[in-house]
Amino acid sequence: MSTEPRDSLPLLPPLGAATLLRALFKRPAPSPDGIAPASYRLDGIDPLQVRRYNEAFGFPGQTIPLTFLYLLAQRAQLAAMLERPIPFRIPGLIHTENRLAMHGPLALTAPLTLTTSLHLPPAAPNGALSCVLETRAFDGERLAFDCDSTYLIRRGSRTPRGAASSPQAPSGAALGQWRIASDAGRRYAALSGDWNPIHLWPWSARLMGMQRPIIHGAHTLARACALLQAASGSEIASVWCRFRHPVALGAQVTLLHGGRAGSFVAMCDGRPALEGQLT
Repeated sequence: MSTEPRDSLPLLPPLGAATLLRALFKRPAPSPDGIAPASYRLDGIDPLQVRRYNEAFGFPGQTIPLTFLYLLAQRAQLAAMLERPIPFRIPGLIHTENRLAMHGPLALTAPLTLTTSLHLPPAAPNGALSCVLETRAFDGERLAFDCDSTYLIRRGSRTPRGAASSPQAPSGAALGQWRIASDAGRRYAALSGDWNPIHLWPWSARLMGMQRPIIHGAHTLARACALLQAASGSEIASVWCRFRHPVALGAQVTLLHGGRAGSFVAMCDGRPALEGQLT
């Protein structure tokens, strides 16, 4: 938690097109002494945004679902990367893993302090390089929730064909299906503030090197968690997921659950798009 008085901390910036434009033009800078944590204050959670989020994904009432908290953490993580010197470019980062945990009830009116630390683990044996953004949100002295997001900075060399063992086939019962609407990327962007062009239109996705627009990984996670929560009748306290393959707008997704306790897989086009574990 930040040692600065809460009132002296800057407000958590909103996430929107203007913020992403700043990210587009931020240049990499050396950070030989490490990257200092960045802290922000949030005076309360927008109840209208929570209601719209719950209606979009099927979460009940005005409660704050676990996956909604990623929207707050994402704002803090992008703000931290914009504020601090970082040795990589923000455009082109690929969200590969995410972990979220809520530590007790969270009130809409609770003032929060969000602190984000950025870590650069050593490169993988194949040369792949990632960064990990760790966000901790405090309600006074109490840890309210935390979120760790892993992003791929640089791809590694490909494994030679035949060198890797065949992946295990996903198991579990089908819990539900949904089709990604052609405008789902724009609707989620309006809800979350994440206006990354790869999620919006075919032409904007092609400008970013994508063959066609894809849905936000956090959208797939939210849809999966809403179905899992409805099926169990219990609120989800923590979730870890790995984003395996992108999901194109217009595609159909099938959720499998029950291979092992708490595990789930979202399948698209015959392969896992997302796999996760929840409590």
